[in-house]
Amino acid sequence: MDKALQTMIGNMPEKTGKKLEEWIQILAKENIEKHSMAVKFLKTEHGVTHGFANTIVTLSKDNNESPQDLVAAQYVGKEALIPIYDALISLVKSFGDDIKIVPKKASVSVIRKHQFVLIKPATKTRIDLGLKLKGIDPQGLLEPSGPFGTMCTHRIQLTNISDINSEVTQWLTMAYEKSV
Repeated sequence: MDKALQTMIGNMPEKTGKKLEEWIQILAKENIEKHSMAVKFLKTEHGVTHGFANTIVTLSKDNNESPQDLVAAQYVGKEALIPIYDALISLVKSFGDDIKIVPKKASVSVIRKHQFVLIKPATKTRIDLGLKLKGIDPQGLLEPSGPFGTMCTHRIQLTNISDINSEVTQWLTMAYEKSV
């Protein structure tokens, strides 16, 4: 398990008043299917902050799958993309020790205070890199968010590890810096 996620889970009782297992039981009783509705429930009914609520909901739906299992499942049949994913994770981790890597069923969120990057294997030959860069017009490799909708403001399409160039690094760095 990612060290940042372990720390978050360890801090959960102090910060939210309950252990992860207790929150998962509460969500199971509510039987809320949509991720966003479950997050809203925890925030409004229990006063849980967004970061903890999102983590609780994500982990409650994982059926005890480890983060590594979730990532591995995303790349079944898309194994050629794994070096691109690994390089992206290595790059964003180099920005600072305040980053959380949160795998989900279909994507991986990269969070500082807020999510600033979303990594999604879009096809067998392409990773879509979603970025939160409010106030920045699409330019160069930076496209409108496309399939990410409101989760991200922009998208960069990556098909080869060499696509992670200085421009991509610049946009990732800017998204990281804006996520405080």
